[in-house]
Amino acid sequence: MNTNKKIILKALAMQVKKLRGNKSQFIHASENDISTSILSTVERAMKDPQLTTVFKLAESFNIKASDLIKQIEELLPKDFQLIDK
Repeated sequence: MNTNKKIILKALAMQVKKLRGNKSQFIHASENDISTSILSTVERAMKDPQLTTVFKLAESFNIKASDLIKQIEELLPKDFQLIDK
């Protein structure tokens, strides 16, 4: 997996864990119609989630997908770029 992609997935994992708080993965997933395995995979930064999954995760935290993305962007290194130029 590309190093820059790993950085984004780790930032997503950190933010999802933070937003989930002390609630277990099982409870959060069950309450929000999200697969526990998908939530676990996202929180371990193992796989790039589908866009619809990002929207569903954001909705499960009562925020817009754009706000979740903004929170992830704030965790990325300064001047981060996914495409090397």
